[in-house]
Amino acid sequence: MTVTFGIDRLLADPALRKPLEGRRVALLAHPASVTADLTHSIDALVAAGVNVTAVFGPQHGVRGDLQDNMMESPDFTDPTYGMPVFSLYGEVRRPTGQAMHTFDVMLVDLQDLGCRIYTYVTTLLYILEAAAAHGKAVWVLDRPNPAGRPVEGTLLRAGWESFVGAGPMAMRHGLTLGEMGHWFLRHFGLDVDYRVIAMEGWQPDGPGFGWPTDRAWINPSPNAPNVNMARAYAGTVMVEGATLSEGRGTTRPLELFGAPDIDARAVIAEMHRLAPEWLTGCKLRDIWFEPTFHKHKGQLNSGIHIHADGPWYDHAAFRPWRVQALGFKAIRALYPDYPIWRGKDFKYEYTDDVLAIDVINGGPDLRLWVDDAAAAPGDLDALALPDEAVWRDEIADLLIYQG
Repeated sequence: MTVTFGIDRLLADPALRKPLEGRRVALLAHPASVTADLTHSIDALVAAGVNVTAVFGPQHGVRGDLQDNMMESPDFTDPTYGMPVFSLYGEVRRPTGQAMHTFDVMLVDLQDLGCRIYTYVTTLLYILEAAAAHGKAVWVLDRPNPAGRPVEGTLLRAGWESFVGAGPMAMRHGLTLGEMGHWFLRHFGLDVDYRVIAMEGWQPDGPGFGWPTDRAWINPSPNAPNVNMARAYAGTVMVEGATLSEGRGTTRPLELFGAPDIDARAVIAEMHRLAPEWLTGCKLRDIWFEPTFHKHKGQLNSGIHIHADGPWYDHAAFRPWRVQALGFKAIRALYPDYPIWRGKDFKYEYTDDVLAIDVINGGPDLRLWVDDAAAAPGDLDALALPDEAVWRDEIADLLIYQG
């Protein structure tokens, strides 16, 4: 079945666009904001006669030109249309009052990865909060969650909210951005004229297991090169809080992890010894890689590549958060004194006096489990399984798509 994304439905149906007539429209977009024929949404909307008066860009920018993490984008004027382009990852993370006065309706057309820490989720919340304050409408032009419906990971703990943790949701949240917007409105009690231009034909557990097999993949951020990365990301993103390389500076970032001073084959063997049941649904392959930039630049790393594709992929069984947690646990078991965690001097997403791994996980539970030699896999399950059940119940009535 062909899947029609929100942007394509809006462009194809004049009745859907009619409420935009006579209104100033802003677009929140990035490089993956494209139509089925790969026309960027800005160009397609202007060509359809929509009065686009401003563009907003999330982390990595509208053009996706800033490769590394935590690289800020400036505001600029679009050279083609002469409209202002406001950065929501530069001098501000929230839209300013001046920027909010440039439009009446905000169209959000962002490809997400289905993970709490991916900052487009928090940017959506900030847009909704600003819209509530300024009386603006927000429409999400919905796109697939490429990780599908599975839910995994502990809920973010109170007091650990940040730009990579907007609220008490699971790490792998199982929602589209359109569905997430409904959760934000309810959870935070926001009064917004909110609409989702839903997809047609998307089956989260159907062919492609979240990502339609007939749709081209466009990087939503520079280090999101393929669907395998999107599936693994809810686990591999934790390596950003570790001294290990997550593969930045290679062609397969956030699908692998490693370091010059570990033995990947020994780590894989230890992972299988500790919790083989956590490794179903994927294949681990030992590799060598040399990053051209970022952690361990120019050094030969022994690493583990997580394959959530091919004949080994089982969508219902694959649990990336546990796979990566187990990788940390195996390294701790093999090398008890190994400095796994980046220190407090690394101010992840501009936080202060906290460890990046705890910011990423929305609390210290996972790190404490890794570092406790007596803690077993069942102890982490005891923390995560109840949280996962709570989150599934929390979102059950918000799911737009079935199958």
